[in-house]
Amino acid sequence: METQILKEKQTAHKTTERITGSEAIVKCLLAEGVDVLYGYPGGTIMPVYDVLHKCQDKIRHVLTRHEQGAAHAAQGYARISGKVGVAIATSGPGATNLVTGITDAHVDSTPIVCITGQVASHLLGSDAFQETDIVSISTPVTKWNHQITRASEIPEVIAKAFYIAKSGRPGPVLIDITKDAQFEEFDFEYEKCTGIRSYNPVPNVVTTAVQKAARLINDAKKPMIIWGQGVILGEAEEELKAVIEKTGIPAAWTILGASAIPTSHPLNVGMVGMHGNYAPNKLTNECDVLIAIGMRFDDRVTGDLKTYAKQAKVIHFEIDPSEIDKNVKAHVAVLGNAKESLQRLLPFLTKKSYPRWHQQFKELYRTEFEKVIDKDLNPVKERLTMGEVLKEINRQSKGKAAIVSDVGQHQMIACRYAQFNKTKSNITSGGLGTMGFALPAAVGAKMAAPERDVIAIIGDGGYQMTIQELGTVLQTKVAVKIVVLNNDFLGMVRQWQQLFFDKRYASTELVNPDFVNIAKGYFIKAKRVTQRKELSASVKEMMEYEGSYFLEVSVEKEDNVFPMIPSGASVSEIRLS
Repeated sequence: METQILKEKQTAHKTTERITGSEAIVKCLLAEGVDVLYGYPGGTIMPVYDVLHKCQDKIRHVLTRHEQGAAHAAQGYARISGKVGVAIATSGPGATNLVTGITDAHVDSTPIVCITGQVASHLLGSDAFQETDIVSISTPVTKWNHQITRASEIPEVIAKAFYIAKSGRPGPVLIDITKDAQFEEFDFEYEKCTGIRSYNPVPNVVTTAVQKAARLINDAKKPMIIWGQGVILGEAEEELKAVIEKTGIPAAWTILGASAIPTSHPLNVGMVGMHGNYAPNKLTNECDVLIAIGMRFDDRVTGDLKTYAKQAKVIHFEIDPSEIDKNVKAHVAVLGNAKESLQRLLPFLTKKSYPRWHQQFKELYRTEFEKVIDKDLNPVKERLTMGEVLKEINRQSKGKAAIVSDVGQHQMIACRYAQFNKTKSNITSGGLGTMGFALPAAVGAKMAAPERDVIAIIGDGGYQMTIQELGTVLQTKVAVKIVVLNNDFLGMVRQWQQLFFDKRYASTELVNPDFVNIAKGYFIKAKRVTQRKELSASVKEMMEYEGSYFLEVSVEKEDNVFPMIPSGASVSEIRLS
């Protein structure tokens, strides 16, 4: 009888049961709605893996081929689903291998929870085998982290981890759990976290700030909107659309904001940033009111801050108070979730149109089309261009696919030319620029949204940084489409060397393996395209194939991506060649 009382204690509101720390970890994940997690086993996390083995019907563990791949897969899962992604690893190198993905998630505000094993608590600080102080290492690149040394801490800490990761401005959280805490028994009960004292993730929207912003917008002659990922994270896509359609204001986007509004929307004037569109970049320095929504004025967007939008009144809609006035001084700051802020703004706005102002955008677009876009999409060159590959993918996917791009020239081409008709369709490494991101992130994205076509667009350089994740594709049979645009160079670095280092191509030309045979070695259907006449049929075959598919396209070796704002230059100095 006493044993039964110890095993299960009933109260008026809660039920406790006596279980191990490792069992508690899995129960916590299930309570948070986790259906899949990505990881790699090892000594100090083995108790958790033993429990996962017993719970395969409730929660799926995906064995990646490297812990970095696990973190990126969790990111891809989170970015397309809006849920918290989960990665798990052992101590020492297992934990440190997660750090690149954690940092990427931190810079791009992606909600992931990473759980690492740790040596037993009595060994902490002794330089034990595979002991690493991952809490100290990850502190600068996590939203929160915590080390657990007692099993009784597990429920509260994991509940906090999920709440912190998803609330307000999302981000990564790391929980480090000693091995003895995983074995220790305790009386388990779980309660989701709904708030933390002194932590206010979403500022209250101040009506006077909204009204002041509305007055500036209504009085503007040449207003311009730049939206970022905050619109997507805040699920404010419909509110943004309503604002731009009521006001008639031309609206541009940052890389991470892409897909919040369909590419074809008549008020969508393109991408800002180093390789963004000509018109929105140049006219940033001509608008009289600049409305920034859920974006952080990254240096790749602003160029030289001394010359950035100095003529404009700046209105900044932002959930994170630390971003206000950090890079660009705001004349009006509206703190809060983008959805609520725009809902509150809309009734105060006047219905308007700006035909002359829009004409300036159209004229500059024509210039860009003649000098850049037409050559990218309709080339007369013998070899294929990256742009025409994206054009063909657009045609066959009808803009419904989720595009997961790696980092480099192909990333800029994908962001510039991919057609997006659905939100959460552009998944890429923005702020950190992590080569190797796309393949594992595409795996996570496809698992989170199996009903969608998920296409990874990767360069031959970045592909080889996480090429081992083809093993994950093989083992999981995830039907991701992989397109490698192969120019036999580290293309973006080579472009800079050509333009700014007198064509001294130092360590950027690649001698590549046979990518098609490597894919076939992983039992993935694969094909190489070298001729323009082969492209359409090959993309069609890839899109219609039910399983995973690898398509290598040989493209022009020394093409450059334009427009381009040279590093440190003004957005007005954007180059077309």
